[in-house]
Amino acid sequence: MNMSLAKRYKSVKLRINSDQLILLAVSKRQAVEKIQKLYALGQRQFGESYVQEAISKIEKLSDLDIEWHFIGPIQSNKTKYLARYFSWVQSVDSNKILTRLNKQRSSEQGTLNVLLQLKVGGEDSKRGLSESELLAICAQYQTFENITIRGLMSIPAPTQVYSEQLEQFKQCQQVFKKMQRLIPVDTLSMGMSGDLEAAIESGSTMVRIGTDIFGKRESP
Repeated sequence: MNMSLAKRYKSVKLRINSDQLILLAVSKRQAVEKIQKLYALGQRQFGESYVQEAISKIEKLSDLDIEWHFIGPIQSNKTKYLARYFSWVQSVDSNKILTRLNKQRSSEQGTLNVLLQLKVGGEDSKRGLSESELLAICAQYQTFENITIRGLMSIPAPTQVYSEQLEQFKQCQQVFKKMQRLIPVDTLSMGMSGDLEAAIESGSTMVRIGTDIFGKRESP
């Protein structure tokens, strides 16, 4: 067993220090063998950002009881693959994508869990919905046959200043509470390796950790 992987994983679990908060291991650009080793340590939720890479891994590891999450930017022409291969899609940033996922998800697979991506931090390059756009989707939301909106996810602007991290995460928490008044949601996905503690303090229910578990990513 790769003890450095085991030690990193244990260290992240200690930082989280909660059985209630879900740890999503971000395995993009990581070898299949590392995923297998982490699975052997008890990890079941894994996140991927690149469709073709993810499909290859999912097919190779189909014998394992892994819950796969897609967390990357979504292209309309790739939604059929997300609907087929994943249990969760965390980065839904339009009603168009939501509708396509519902249409393309097979009823035989059970419902697809989705999170609406909230844009915070004011970065022009960041994808995501504004608060008003996100809440408008919730207000008009009719329960689709094949998808369930479970909550929101966000990738705030990077900062090492704890108070700034808290400020951005508090915005997410406030929008999440507004969502709860409109539809039944239970998942607030926020927090990564560099801002894990601030996310937990701000009410995150799921954190997405890559480098601090796996180490440096492999080249494409």
